[in-house]
Amino acid sequence: MIKHFKYTILLLGFNISLAQQNLDSQVEQEYFTTLSELCEALLKQQNTDKNSPEYGGLLDPENDIYYTRAAEALYPFVVIYQYTKDKKYLKAAINLGNWLITKQEETGEWIENPWQWTGTTADQLLMMAAAYPELEKHLSAEEKGNWEASMRIAGMYLVKKMEPDFASINYVPTTAGTMAMLWKNVIQEDIFKEKAKKLAWQTIAKMDSDQFIHGEAARVHGVKYGVDLSYQMDMSLWGLTLYARITGDQEVEDYVRKSLAKVIHFVYPNGIIDGSWGARSYKWTGYGTKTADGSQILFSLFANENSAYQTAALRNLEYLRKAIKGGLVGYGRDLWAFGSKTGKPNLYPTFARAKNLALALEYGKHQKGKTNPIPADQGDWVKFFPTIKVATLRKGDWMATVSSYDYHDYTGWGKDKYRHFPRGGAMLNLWLKDFGMVTTASQAQYVRGETIHMPPIEDSLRSLTPRIEFRNENGYFTNLYDTKSHIHINKQPNAIQINTSGELSDQEFLPGGVAYMYDYTITNKSLTKKVTVRYHDRKPEVQIVEPIVLNEGVEVTQVDKKTVKITSPNRNLLFKINQGNVTIEVGKDVDKYWFPFPGLYTYPIIMKVKTPKEGFQQVVSYTYSVAE
Repeated sequence: MIKHFKYTILLLGFNISLAQQNLDSQVEQEYFTTLSELCEALLKQQNTDKNSPEYGGLLDPENDIYYTRAAEALYPFVVIYQYTKDKKYLKAAINLGNWLITKQEETGEWIENPWQWTGTTADQLLMMAAAYPELEKHLSAEEKGNWEASMRIAGMYLVKKMEPDFASINYVPTTAGTMAMLWKNVIQEDIFKEKAKKLAWQTIAKMDSDQFIHGEAARVHGVKYGVDLSYQMDMSLWGLTLYARITGDQEVEDYVRKSLAKVIHFVYPNGIIDGSWGARSYKWTGYGTKTADGSQILFSLFANENSAYQTAALRNLEYLRKAIKGGLVGYGRDLWAFGSKTGKPNLYPTFARAKNLALALEYGKHQKGKTNPIPADQGDWVKFFPTIKVATLRKGDWMATVSSYDYHDYTGWGKDKYRHFPRGGAMLNLWLKDFGMVTTASQAQYVRGETIHMPPIEDSLRSLTPRIEFRNENGYFTNLYDTKSHIHINKQPNAIQINTSGELSDQEFLPGGVAYMYDYTITNKSLTKKVTVRYHDRKPEVQIVEPIVLNEGVEVTQVDKKTVKITSPNRNLLFKINQGNVTIEVGKDVDKYWFPFPGLYTYPIIMKVKTPKEGFQQVVSYTYSVAE
């Protein structure tokens, strides 16, 4: 139920500044500010023609469609109304809910147009049930009857249909939270509470010993596998917590608590959450995943236990704001609405993030005053998660992620969707204090996994992920397609060493006759990468690629045959070859080194490895060092 605020806010029209004065903490003020911006943009898309069959619906500015899922905005509208008492939001919420009811199927589900997917019924019902205690007193008798009948039949549809066998795993805990909310706020019948508990524990059963939830990618014998950190943080964990808090299931909440204590190590100082290595990272935006809700609600639910979670929520919100223009959320920081014929992005990330912020405001346990730093802000640490073969670290001024995640869609069930996430011991995101992102990660090649969420791109884009690669008559081979790479961690007093090895492979995950070792040594002010290439059976022309993220003001300039200078407004780097017979090419095909996900531009440093006439091995070592 929406809580009552300590202050009575009497406003004529929309008065953000006065509403902010009556919020309890800085984090609530920040959530409210962004939520207000998103809701204003969503409100502009609402059909206000009473003679239209789409009256009350939200028109997508990119695809000219009234998405049924966009009706999730009704709850954010209600939350804004609660703060401001501006009745235009109350009216918008009621009209949007009434419109949604007209789109419901006889058996209770909503079809997520333009597809035939019905699992998002859980999301729409959650928003209706969460908003209902406030809206009920403003509905007519007829509307009240329609809303309660609609929520009941939607709830029964989910009772019958929602299982891990039906949907990707994030829908299961979301539905657990939905069933609990429906039971608490609207229909106090045990069938909904019992279904909530069943779904919550089915989710826990998919959690491994490192507290990562499997089930986001393809099916094998009907069972879904694959971990995606973005969906876990943006959806699954808070859904479980919402269920646990409503029903008092402390054991489920403890599972979430353990998971959160681990995944917070993937939150970077600049607020990105590194989901680049996950099985569904084809929609990874940096601020989360494009069609999921967000992590602010998750962090806020536990902020009273550790204010570092509140810090993480605010950092991520800061990064999200870089992808917002005119109240609409786009692909990422640098690419807002690429490929849109109207010049605007679709509504999905806007209403999803609004939903997340509204929930965080209403159910969060926020702290006042100074908050604790996140793990990424301090320390000398490396966290390795053996169940997924991913390591993340903070050493001196650096933070990085290295992944050998070995998920594989064995049957090709997902076609190309789950094939191209980066792996093979690659160092994905690399951050440097006072510089920002040095490198980042993307698909090994661009594949449009979901049509309305990913733009059509005819150009053959280059991956943003640092990598080893070669091409020959048999195709394209890289460590990014190596599903069998090994990873070892060695933490020393003055350095962190990570050693990886495997075979350069093609997109069918077949090796091409060249083995590799990627060895990383990270000290407080330098990062050295050592690449060992072992040619067996053939000697193709191998190259090593380091795409540098083009943050504002960053320039990449070759100084000599072995040195490249990387300058930024606040800090400079020197890239230098220490060992190896290579030729450096800077900026080759730079027009292809961008990606809509995570929405960044890069500038490539390419090292062409000279193939040995004799012997079977080449070693190349190069260092990024901070230029003081």
